[in-house]
Amino acid sequence: MSQTMNPTDYTETLSFDQAPTEVFNAINNVRGWWNDTAKGTFQKLDDEFETRFGDVHYSKQKLIEVVPDKKVVWLVTDSHLNFLGDKTEWTGTRVCFEISRKENKTYLQFTHVGLRPKIECYDACSTAWGQYLRYSLFYLVTTGKGQPGFPPDGPSGK
Repeated sequence: MSQTMNPTDYTETLSFDQAPTEVFNAINNVRGWWNDTAKGTFQKLDDEFETRFGDVHYSKQKLIEVVPDKKVVWLVTDSHLNFLGDKTEWTGTRVCFEISRKENKTYLQFTHVGLRPKIECYDACSTAWGQYLRYSLFYLVTTGKGQPGFPPDGPSGK
């Protein structure tokens, strides 16, 4: 079930000195920042991939929008999150990465459409997304090395 954008969807914005192309390429390097054991492809429209974090999280994503250096959207086509009452809560949600450039800065707006405060996963999932974005994806863009895995290591880089 596809979700429409809502002001309460989890959103995070990051800024980079790097060019939009570098941010776009890092987003599409899912193994480099989110899950180093992801299976499948994540480069072009209609690519599909699966992520698994032990027996806690499984999800399958399909790239439904890819605009080089500007936007990537994943549709979660299947999910099983063992720590939730509704284990398929992510199914039908969308993960959106929107890239823009302003005054020599590149901005990434991340929105997980459907991840809203009223659902069970919101607290744990928004915290995890924040860590993956701020520490792993940010490091991948700025240093060339992300921190994929579960959970991400945080700012210490340990």
